[in-house]
Amino acid sequence: MMFFCASPLIEAYRTSDFFGKSIFLALFILSIITWAIFFQKLFQSRLAKQGKDSIYTLLKKHPYEIFDLHPKDGPHPFLRIYQTIKEERGRSNREITQAHVQTTISNETKQLKKNLFILSTIMSLAPFLGLLGTVWGILLTFSELQSGVSGATSQVVMGGLAMALGTTVCGLLVAIPALIAYSYLKNVIAILTTEMEDFSELLFAYTQATIK
Repeated sequence: MMFFCASPLIEAYRTSDFFGKSIFLALFILSIITWAIFFQKLFQSRLAKQGKDSIYTLLKKHPYEIFDLHPKDGPHPFLRIYQTIKEERGRSNREITQAHVQTTISNETKQLKKNLFILSTIMSLAPFLGLLGTVWGILLTFSELQSGVSGATSQVVMGGLAMALGTTVCGLLVAIPALIAYSYLKNVIAILTTEMEDFSELLFAYTQATIK
């Protein structure tokens, strides 16, 4: 967002007409949304990783009584999987237990992916908004050139060109971070999903060992 504070972009915004300013503001809002979602998801995924490390440490300390433990850390995906298997381990039908665990993993993955589609939408929408501003700025410039450039209208022509270039730059400054954030978070969530499945299999193995 700091790029929006650069003086050339501020000058481009200042010299734009109402429609051009609306595009600048829309891109600025999209940038705020992008960073808000990114940091929120980053915090959420780090909590999940910390929870995973915490519960794995607890299991290593008490390998023979893992289902008698009461983890104190806050709710996170791995704790919910642990609680699900702990509650379901008395069932004789393992398929039902596995189905419940898979449902838990699916629900946790959905929570991690929640609002991620907004980043995908922003990274597609922002360049088109920038392009719209570019076309509109060039259109204004040609309109003024057609009417004949004078001292009074030359500023309007320069304003149109500044808006055309400024909205293009802003569109890219919004789309590129959104693309990076989306790709990064998608990869992090995929890794966490795999780790949740591995964790559930580990607990199932402990369950079978205690039964034997």
